[in-house]
Amino acid sequence: MEKRLEAGWFQRIAWSVLAWGSMGLLVWVPFLYVAIRRGRGSDWGAFASFTLFDCVLVTWISLMPEEGADDALLGLVFIACLLAAALMLLFAVFDRPTARPTAYGPAQQGPYGYPYGP
Repeated sequence: MEKRLEAGWFQRIAWSVLAWGSMGLLVWVPFLYVAIRRGRGSDWGAFASFTLFDCVLVTWISLMPEEGADDALLGLVFIACLLAAALMLLFAVFDRPTARPTAYGPAQQGPYGYPYGP
């Protein structure tokens, strides 16, 4: 059976805020969490791609001269990757919560004016 990883909107938004709040340096953390919990190959691929993104980004920034023509390209790549990560975390990575059955079924209603119960 395939593992499911359900998350509510609060958790999805919190992971997205972590990615944006760290200015992209911790964008790989939510994908590592998902890959460890669910273990799919696609989850490990997403984790590896965002880890590679961080490594390339940090190297690119450290080797770049003070000011140059690559500033706009770097900014566009950075924003595009963070938008992709945020959209994945909000809509694609986590499974939707399933409806859980109640233990006793729906509440029974008596006829109108029934004096002995709800």
